[in-house]
Amino acid sequence: MTSPFPCFDAPGRFWRGNLHTHSTLSDGKLDKAEVCRRYKAEGYDFLALTDHFVGAFGYPIADTLPYRDNSFTTILGAELHSGAMENGELWHILAVGLPADFAPSNTPHFLPVADQETGPELAVRAVAAGAYVAIAHPQWSGMTLNDARSLAGIAHAVETYNHGCAMGCDRPDGFHTLDLLLSEGHRLNLCATDDAHFTEPDHFGGWVMVKAQENTPEALLAALKAGHYYSTQGPELRGIEIGPRAVTVHSSAVASIILQGQGSAARAVHGESLTTGEIALDRFANSPWLRVSVIDRAGKRAWSNPFWR
Repeated sequence: MTSPFPCFDAPGRFWRGNLHTHSTLSDGKLDKAEVCRRYKAEGYDFLALTDHFVGAFGYPIADTLPYRDNSFTTILGAELHSGAMENGELWHILAVGLPADFAPSNTPHFLPVADQETGPELAVRAVAAGAYVAIAHPQWSGMTLNDARSLAGIAHAVETYNHGCAMGCDRPDGFHTLDLLLSEGHRLNLCATDDAHFTEPDHFGGWVMVKAQENTPEALLAALKAGHYYSTQGPELRGIEIGPRAVTVHSSAVASIILQGQGSAARAVHGESLTTGEIALDRFANSPWLRVSVIDRAGKRAWSNPFWR
């Protein structure tokens, strides 16, 4: 068997981080120092503080360098906005790894205005500036498939679980969007985030585990772009191997191990305290991609990035 999921074979160790967070620099409740303190105290290794990049807040890219130390680091970023989606609402685009001097868009507030960049144009600029870019909370945004397609060749990932959207409006999901894009041939990863504002229980609920040799912004960002990570609400993915007839998944103790593919292709194994599960590939003959989910007894999930066969 081989492991085509690079995060398990890449050198280094796993680092826990949140990629989507807000402070009083935009519409969050806590100042940036307290946000960083809380994530560090909760056991996170890194944080991206991604305040809303709009004129009403002064187009902030939070300076979190003072909160880095030997056990905790930060990656500069922002939630970018410009132009209207098909439903007439403003684009939301997550950009992690922006330079501190990233040029502002023409986005005075949270409503589209004339003479703005489109969302895809802004995303292209963020990628060119070195950022890892994700299509933010598509279910919350009411994003159409056409909207998602316009970013599919630009973004690195779809934000498939957003804890703030789960707690605030029960619209946390991006898996339907991701799977449709994958089935059209778009090679995208996924990510789980908090989108924490600390105005409700929207924090410490979804994160990424990034495999890198160092807990530095540069190493973490390179690993994110390479797909060397998985996403989780708590369970650990420890290895995924693909053989000619079956996929074998290794994890922390879970109750369900699920393999998903194109269309309705899916199989699961269920049990008590499963740490290894084997899933036959007979239902996946026509699926060019696969991904894995695990669910523990508390209903918490972890998700692999997709693998292309």
